[in-house]
Amino acid sequence: MDDCMEKYIITGGRRLTGEIDVMAAKNAVLPIIACCIMIKDTVVLRGCERLTDIDNMLLIIKSLGGACSFDGNDLTIDCRKVGRHSVNRALSGALRSSVFILGPLLSRLRSAELSYPGGCDIGLRPIDLHLDGLRALGVRLEEDEEKISCDGRGLHSGTVVLAFPSVGATENLIMAAVLTGGRTVLRNAAAEPEIVDLQNFINAMGGCVHGAGSGTVVIDGVKKLHGGAYSPIGDRIAAGTYLIGGAMCGGRVSVRGVRSDHLCALTDKLRAAGAVVTEYPDAVTVESDGNLRAVRKVETQPYPGFPTDLQAPITAMTASSNGRSYIIENLFENRFRHTRELKKMGADIVVCGRAATVRGCRLHGAAVHAEDLRGGAALVLAALKAEGTSEVTGLRHIDRGYCDFEARIASLGGNIKRVKNSCV
Repeated sequence: MDDCMEKYIITGGRRLTGEIDVMAAKNAVLPIIACCIMIKDTVVLRGCERLTDIDNMLLIIKSLGGACSFDGNDLTIDCRKVGRHSVNRALSGALRSSVFILGPLLSRLRSAELSYPGGCDIGLRPIDLHLDGLRALGVRLEEDEEKISCDGRGLHSGTVVLAFPSVGATENLIMAAVLTGGRTVLRNAAAEPEIVDLQNFINAMGGCVHGAGSGTVVIDGVKKLHGGAYSPIGDRIAAGTYLIGGAMCGGRVSVRGVRSDHLCALTDKLRAAGAVVTEYPDAVTVESDGNLRAVRKVETQPYPGFPTDLQAPITAMTASSNGRSYIIENLFENRFRHTRELKKMGADIVVCGRAATVRGCRLHGAAVHAEDLRGGAALVLAALKAEGTSEVTGLRHIDRGYCDFEARIASLGGNIKRVKNSCV
């Protein structure tokens, strides 16, 4: 929806208390949806929400000839009739994760054509690692200013050493190798839980992938995959966002439906800030009086390091904590744009390149605008902590990764309303 259409009105200062459930992780569901392209059968994914990014990926599946439908939170995908190999600019430009279709299309049809993917503008995020890996497996590529054309008739197994442990490239190459004869080995692979989940999904559908999470992934090609039902992992980023909000605002917030070991990098920082964190196998609880101390240094790294997707929310937390914190962003060069908006709320933040110095202070309400998904969530958290009333626009970005965000926050006691906006 257009940025002018809706906004959040948030009055800060309330404690957050209660329990919420998180559903299937967006970053797990998107590659799994793409993987369904290889399955000439029906797949049911349990616990999925109607996020904008998921809706956009389903539009891509439909454009290729697949069928998709929701029944509550169960998503059914049938790709038996997939026959097209090209995705147009309008669809791919709306979603960074559209790049995930390259591997599955090449695996099934030995051909793929994709306009350059879109998504949040948080940096260059080049897809060279995807393309270099595909070339190493025998794919011929042609690029121009608008699209990538892939000829997979020579696709073969082999060993690929990634120059960087890219999550997306690791997932794409796994999928490209699933229906390719022989053994493919990916070294310096990313180890994120979502990659382990993709491996588990593929194996549940008859594939043979192992080693995900270890840095070396081995794929033994199979002739086909079958359908079935699968429950993706809970969303650790959404869970982390709510836990940070609970720590900032004070109170007691429990988040269920997420593995606590997936959040260790965050919970360590929450404890360092003075919050009390209790971990269970499938839930995490945070308790705080809202009077947090600086966490000294937060540095984003590939998993199991601190996730870049929680950098903006924890920056908002440090902006209202006591003392000076340092935030270092190692993955994306444009991921401090939310700091400009936080400054409108009184935050004391100095950004130099990929590092930010944050001196905690009292925040006040202001009119701010979300320019990307996680930055938008950070602004909402800051508004919940701030004195007075804030307006947050740019909700289309937040809707990409948080379903019923305002309802979940309101259920915890936050004073937040989604209203129509009047544009001049």
